[in-house]
Amino acid sequence: MFNDIGPLELLTIIVIAVLVFGPDKLPKVIQDVMRTIRKIREFSESAKADIRQELGPEFKDFEFEDLHPKTFIRKHLDSDELGLKEIRNGFDLKKEMAEVTEAVQTYDTDASSSSSATPSAGPSGPSGSSGGRVDMTKKPEEDGRPPFDADAT
Repeated sequence: MFNDIGPLELLTIIVIAVLVFGPDKLPKVIQDVMRTIRKIREFSESAKADIRQELGPEFKDFEFEDLHPKTFIRKHLDSDELGLKEIRNGFDLKKEMAEVTEAVQTYDTDASSSSSATPSAGPSGPSGSSGGRVDMTKKPEEDGRPPFDADAT
């Protein structure tokens, strides 16, 4: 319940409790808090038992912890019904990225060697692109005005 409380926080809580309740009443307050926590746990377990009884024998293996989203997803994805383990084990991201990088580098060297080997008609080549590459730079307008779009007006 208090898994994330460190020793310094616990010491601070104890000091504040002693200051607020006093050393005489502190044991009684601790007993009352523990009794309340026990009653809440008993009420919770009783409610869980009632729900299990009402659900019937079809849900005898039902666990309330499975309703937590992380637990639910982990339980259903770890089952091998979908074959996800084979997919996960068969997929190597580093290998895939190395193959893609190699393919891109091979394409770049092929494109640069083919563009230097064949004469082109002008600086941008016959199709308006340099060596199979698309020119993504923004060309300035010839007269400085943006193009007219009849549909936009």
